[in-house]
Amino acid sequence: MLNYFYSIPKRAFNTAAALSCAGLMAYAYYSQYIDGLEPCPLCIFQRLALLLVGVMFTLAALHNPEKMGSRIYAGLIGLSALLGAAIAGRHVWLQNLPEDLVPECGPGLDYMLDVLPLTETLSIVLNASGECADINWQFLGLSMPAWVLIWFVGLGVLGVWRNLRT
Repeated sequence: MLNYFYSIPKRAFNTAAALSCAGLMAYAYYSQYIDGLEPCPLCIFQRLALLLVGVMFTLAALHNPEKMGSRIYAGLIGLSALLGAAIAGRHVWLQNLPEDLVPECGPGLDYMLDVLPLTETLSIVLNASGECADINWQFLGLSMPAWVLIWFVGLGVLGVWRNLRT
């Protein structure tokens, strides 16, 4: 199995990973605009992190670097996936809190970005609000943030591993 994985050219792997990120984003927008699932602030931050991971994979595929460049892209992919996993992990943690510990719902993200400084907005969003604890979608018993967490970990580990491998 590993021999097959290593036989895939690095550029093809990075392209496939970037397309996976694009597919995940497409499903997120499908869920929002077709299924009517409004994203909470943490969901929006997860989308931004996924976009960052996809951009890193796209740049790695376009550049197709040698040893040092591959290490740099591996680090960038790993860091961006780690950021996304941290946000998704926080969301999953919040969804699994007992009901009496769930924070109150706060103002919308658009309002906070208009009125508050960016650092305060980030602090409020990462502390989360009650709407982020709602589970509106499940597949195989896992919520959407749990699946996003799995994708971040998988893409991050495989992206780092494949780009470090020469």
